[in-house]
Amino acid sequence: MSDDLAERVEDVLAVDAAEFEAQAKADGEVLKRELREGTFDNHQSIVGLEYEFYAVSDGRWSASEDDVHALMRVPRRLLGLMGFEKELGLHNAEMTTSPQPLNPHGLRAQESEVRARLDAALDCAAAEGMRLVSDGMWSIPPAGETAREYLTDSVTDGGVRLATNMSNSDRYHAMANGPTAPDSFSLEAPHVSLESDTVMPEALITSIQPHYQVPHAADLPHFFNYALRVAGPLLALGVNSPFFPADLYDDDATAEEILADGWDEHRIAVFESVLNSGDHEKVTFPGDLDTVEDAVDRVVADSTMVPMSVARGDRFDDEFATLRRKHGTYWRWVRPVFDGATRSSANARIEFRPIAGQPTVRDSVAFQAAFAGLMERLPRQDHPVIDLDWDVANENFYTAMREGPHGDLQWIDIDGNEVAGAELYEDLLVHARDGLRLAGCTEEEANYYLEPLRKRVETGVTPADWKRERVREHLDSGADFEAALREMQREYVEKQSDTLLEGAFADWF
Repeated sequence: MSDDLAERVEDVLAVDAAEFEAQAKADGEVLKRELREGTFDNHQSIVGLEYEFYAVSDGRWSASEDDVHALMRVPRRLLGLMGFEKELGLHNAEMTTSPQPLNPHGLRAQESEVRARLDAALDCAAAEGMRLVSDGMWSIPPAGETAREYLTDSVTDGGVRLATNMSNSDRYHAMANGPTAPDSFSLEAPHVSLESDTVMPEALITSIQPHYQVPHAADLPHFFNYALRVAGPLLALGVNSPFFPADLYDDDATAEEILADGWDEHRIAVFESVLNSGDHEKVTFPGDLDTVEDAVDRVVADSTMVPMSVARGDRFDDEFATLRRKHGTYWRWVRPVFDGATRSSANARIEFRPIAGQPTVRDSVAFQAAFAGLMERLPRQDHPVIDLDWDVANENFYTAMREGPHGDLQWIDIDGNEVAGAELYEDLLVHARDGLRLAGCTEEEANYYLEPLRKRVETGVTPADWKRERVREHLDSGADFEAALREMQREYVEKQSDTLLEGAFADWF
């Protein structure tokens, strides 16, 4: 770690919290005024995607079989060559697509951009003996290290605690050093417990985050409340992190207990338990919104972990730059976003955060298209699922986290009937298809985008199910849990090597 990083963190910690809060509140009033004046209305739906990856050894230069597909740190210079951005951990890389109108050309552009940029990035990574993986959570630690060591290693520089394997983002490091930081950050899940003096354990997880820009900002609450109702069912189809690295499990936990008690999407538990440590409650399933102004007020009222100074320039969104900075640590599983470099590009959108990284690009784009189609159709139709009680939507979300689509999720179909299981997904995917048709897709195009999700409903197999079955097979063949987990993860990476760009998860079985 460099002295410069510690100094930058100290500069962050020197920011007056009360002044930061006051400026964020003032920025909120500016933003609400612009919303009332219609600045954030665009009269068309726009889609975008954030896509996170982690890097592993491709096995060519591994010293032993145990090191094949082990986690690797990505050289920072390589990210620049890839055109990717850094994320929390040194092993992470993130791609953000260019926003596109929600129509057939825009959806094709999204998928083509992901494939084109990822294909180039894979070539860059291969030159370093590594591969980028699309997944919900890594489980093989770097060669010669345990996951616990990698996630908890830190140094003290001039009294500032710095995570050794975290990117050099001031914000991330400042979280562990501020006056409201907890004594430790706790990761809690069935048969897993980990204490760290930084937020680095959050670097276990990776995700995709579809964005949907609403045409009229005043209507954002209506769309947002529907997004809360679809969050549980879509999460259930996307579950992809049933296992932690083997050394993070309690010593007395048996393989059978881990399989029986583990959840389908531990990524949810990691993000919530680590970043909700101490007095902060930063990661939650949010409540319904009544007005678009309420969305702004929630960000203003959110607890501040890191009050950072903000340089204001000539961009339009610099008029509420402090609030935008505060929004950077406003983590909700569904969250509103307001920004735009110019007044003409100002936009109000919904960022959908529940979905883990998926086995293939096509599967990831399927979730982007499904979410966009549902947002296009359900609010305009006044679909009766909006009457599903918020408590039920909240319970759906955490049931999906634990059990995927095999849990008891509730839904209200187009006829106003309470349904579950196959009937739930039939109604959900029909309306996702109809929403894509409204956006100009042919029936064939709409079915193409949604087919990977329909396959999961028809087969009853999610990526989490696939991972569990592989581990069970290796255990039945005589492997211990650590070996079974490694073999499953290697098979995941190898299957993905053949299908990431052109195939689909359904090709795996």
